[in-house]
Amino acid sequence: MTVLEQPGSSRNTSSLAGPPPSWQPRTDPAPLLPDQEPYRLLGTDAAARLDSGLLTRLYTQLVRGRRYNAQATALTRQGRLAVYPSSTGQEACEIAAALALEERDWLFPSYRDTLAAVARGLDPVQALTLLRGDWHSGYDPHEHRIAPLCTPLATQLPHAVGLAHAARLKGDEVVALAMVGDGGTSEGDFHEALNFAAVWQAPVVFLVQNNGFAISVPLAKQTAAPSLAHKAVGYGMPGRLVDGNDAPAMYEVLGEAVQRARRGGGPTLVEAVTYRVEAHTNADDATRYRSAAEVEAWRAHDPIALLERELAARELLTDAFVADIKEGAEQLAADLRERMNADPALDPMDLFTHVFAEQTSQLRSQAAQLRAELDAEAAGHTEDAAGAGGVAEEARP
Repeated sequence: MTVLEQPGSSRNTSSLAGPPPSWQPRTDPAPLLPDQEPYRLLGTDAAARLDSGLLTRLYTQLVRGRRYNAQATALTRQGRLAVYPSSTGQEACEIAAALALEERDWLFPSYRDTLAAVARGLDPVQALTLLRGDWHSGYDPHEHRIAPLCTPLATQLPHAVGLAHAARLKGDEVVALAMVGDGGTSEGDFHEALNFAAVWQAPVVFLVQNNGFAISVPLAKQTAAPSLAHKAVGYGMPGRLVDGNDAPAMYEVLGEAVQRARRGGGPTLVEAVTYRVEAHTNADDATRYRSAAEVEAWRAHDPIALLERELAARELLTDAFVADIKEGAEQLAADLRERMNADPALDPMDLFTHVFAEQTSQLRSQAAQLRAELDAEAAGHTEDAAGAGGVAEEARP
């Protein structure tokens, strides 16, 4: 028996004015909708209220971040990194994400977000260890509360929701900020994470860096939505659309979303409209799918240049100030270059160290097999060395 065949119901569907009375809106969608245009501060009247100390702090981090990106890209050409997904042009998103969090909070980065991890305090060499191919994660996540860099698209988002939900159940005022690219919004993990976060009212901030392309696929071929921020309303959370190259705007929007989550207001989806100036990685040829004119147009909206205009207007962009910041950035690059040029000492047995807290029987068996092979190889080298020494003795007059 269908609903329309229940006693007292009519088979004429046209007589039904609407859904049964049990349906009702969960929430008013209007406050959840993002602005029609990306939120901006630089170049507007609102910039006058910005604190000069914040602007200089952001500028310092942006310049260091740009130099870090350039040095990491150079390391790939020298064979010291297997791959590097640059965040050049997106530094405002990266820096704002790190600075908006408190020490007790957690950052969940993707593989492109090493700069955010470095800005949060992680050693640059440790941040690049995964991309060097030495470890699955080159750092202790608990030290700076930075989850391991995530290479599979969007799988870090449900992890962020789980951690934030658990923290709230324990009574800890912890917020998780999860970073993802526009390509990651096409993954099922993105939708599952947002749905769980909204239903549980988990203290999570989702930062989507919309840099225009998922490798070579433009955003228009991924979604027909007015913006990625509009997707928030479908899950029952606010969506914010912000200029991702406007560092103070990014810092303000993310800071408000973090504080809202900490107060129990639930999750927020922030879309930062930015641009990937360099190729997807050093293995990508971006000229095959975008024009040089498009890239140059975005260079005119560079996050460092935007902030320099405001600092210059306030007469804060002095020669001494700029020289000091550049010197610090060069020191960071030199230290990174020197330490990445040293060959790491790796132990093959570490393959089994951080898989499970308690090794399975299969892992113990595999570890024993590898240990036996390593011991046999070492013994063979010892015998070869002894034999070479004997030949040398016989050759003496």
